Parts: sequence; structure tokens; C-alpha cells
Amino acid sequence: MWRAAWALLVCRTAVLGGHVQRCPEGHVEHLWYNSCRHRRCPQCRWLQIERWLATQKARLLACDHDHAIFTLPDELRGLWLTNVKVMIDLLCTTVRATVCELLGDATYLGAQPGIIATLHTWSPPLILHPHVHCLVTGGGVTADGQWRAVRNGFLLPVRVVMAVCRGQLLPAIDTAVRGGQLTLPAGMTMRPWDSLRNR
Repeated sequence: MWRAAWALLVCRTAVLGGHVQRCPEGHVEHLWYNSCRHRRCPQCRWLQIERWLATQKARLLACDHDHAIFTLPDELRGLWLTNVKVMIDLLCTTVRATVCELLGDATYLGAQPGIIATLHTWSPPLILHPHVHCLVTGGGVTADGQWRAVRNGFLLPVRVVMAVCRGQLLPAIDTAVRGGQLTLPAGMTMRPWDSLRNR
């Protein structure tokens, strides 16, 4: 840190030395001080930073995006703790399938959206709270390769998303339980699981 601060303070000053540029005919002479070339120096790395930013901006989609959060119900926390790896797979797969199914439907968009998702398993006060954050493009690519934006800047109705996600997640979990891929938590038998699933 001190080295970076020192480099920024002495950049392009006499401390680092310099060089002279002069016209061969002797008309013009100019002294140029050397730069520090430190990676944190805005004078030295400005051009590289601007080029990097331009490259990143060129990669961005020219569309809006929406932030959607899919949360695992509290009643399934015991199942989550008993089968973390399988439950992560089921939750993430269900979230993707829900968003793609709804936006693929012509009623809402009729196109394939772009999705970036990340899984969070704990809340800030460290309480188990599995949920998936999704950035979903405000449009998608149609079957013929054309971009289609969402209508009126509105992605999907929340209640529809909740119903479809629940309708996909619970059967997927039930299939995994009955197929032996998921183990019920200690103290839970199939009968309480059935009542929980059908609630």
C-alpha cells in the first residue's frame, strides 16, 4: 500500500528521473519525467483501464434486466440440511426451468432469456435461508434469432412465477425422495412428508 501511495505521489516528477526530447535542428526541446508504471496509478494505467472498460461495455447486452429471488420454503430446511448437494441441484434446475418456461411462453414473451444466477444459503445474521438470485434479461431471443423485449418493461407476474416454481420443485423433490436420491431428515417419515408436500 505504501509503495502504491509513493508511486502515485512521485509519478512523472523529477524523483523518477526523465528524458529530453529535442528537435534535431535544435528548435524545440522538452523534458519528460518518467512515469511510475504502477498498476494503481491513474496516469500510467488510464489508457489500459479505458480500453478494458470499452471491451466490457461492448460485451453488455443492450437491454434492461430484472432481479428475481427464488426462496426455498422454511418447511424444507431440514431436507436441505440433510441433502445439501442434491437440493442445490434441484433448486437451481427448477429456477432455470421456471424462468425459461414462462418467458418461452408466447403469453409472456415467447423468447429465450439470458439468466445469471447465484445461490445464497445464509442470511446476513447467519440464519439458514437458501435462495437463488437471478438477473434475467428484459427480453430474449426468439426461435428465428430475433431479439424481443418484454412488453411495458414488465417481466413476469409474481404469483404466476411462485405457482409454477412450486409446481415444479415439490414434484422434483418428491421424485428424488421416493427414488432414494434424497434422505428424509431425522424424525420425518413418509407420512409427514406426504402431508407437507400436499399442503
